[in-house]
Amino acid sequence: MKNKFYQYIQTLQDTITSKLETVDGKAQFKEDIWERTEGGGGRTRVIENGHVFEKGGVNISGVNGKLPKSMQTYFNVGDVDFFACGLSLVLHPRNPMVPTVHANWRYFEMYDKQGNIIDSWFGGGQDLTPYYLFEEDAIHFHKICKTACDKHNPEFYKTYKAKCDEYFWNAHRNEARGVGGLFFDYCKASETMTMENWYNFVTEVGNSFLECYIPIIEKRKNLPFSKEQRDWQEIRRGRYVEFNLVHDKGTLFGLKTNGRIESILMSLPPYVQWVYDHQPETGSDEEKLLEVLKKPKDWV
Repeated sequence: MKNKFYQYIQTLQDTITSKLETVDGKAQFKEDIWERTEGGGGRTRVIENGHVFEKGGVNISGVNGKLPKSMQTYFNVGDVDFFACGLSLVLHPRNPMVPTVHANWRYFEMYDKQGNIIDSWFGGGQDLTPYYLFEEDAIHFHKICKTACDKHNPEFYKTYKAKCDEYFWNAHRNEARGVGGLFFDYCKASETMTMENWYNFVTEVGNSFLECYIPIIEKRKNLPFSKEQRDWQEIRRGRYVEFNLVHDKGTLFGLKTNGRIESILMSLPPYVQWVYDHQPETGSDEEKLLEVLKKPKDWV
């Protein structure tokens, strides 16, 4: 399964980066192929200073080796080996009317000292972080997510949408990072879902990403914006940074397994503001966004 999924994410990376370059029309992805001393490596692709994308990354990796003690404690296992692979992307558009987007699809295996698989699972998802709320964009994003889920189980969208709202919650701010999407983890073989079934589901979601996001970019990328709106975007990007560095499990896993720092932190935007006790004006579009972020909404 690991070889099959790694091949899938290699192809998906090519598909996504090619489309994003076309949409941007100026910048191209810079590729960086790297190796990890303990085992494995990856292919990082970063886009910067484009017409549409101020910064973004679409990365794949496949790493292996001995599971660090900190992660042994986390997974409640002994001295085991592991393999992990996945595609992770974050895109920070220049125009504050275009939302930031994040997605990740991954596969994990653990082995005993004889090399036998003792556990394996899929995880991933995709979510939207707007700076100005266009409800039709959130509805579109969630509709495509639901369509992908419904092809495999009518309960998946409701379940994984709720998990996304729960996961991407900035607890120290008491607000959501964005308007959600899907989040699933520890998707293991069961009586109703084989690992092949999970592979089909996860790749279905991965294949839906461009349909989720590209129409939103095309609709918003040329809208006018003011310096004040740009300032708001940078303030909200600060919340994004806070979540990634304080709460995100993927970031923490990378840091604890001697991951490649440049690839792990490619999700951070280039320009950010932290303004002391910033409060939006009553009745403003900025306040409208915060009201939605304080209480997750059902979009479809």
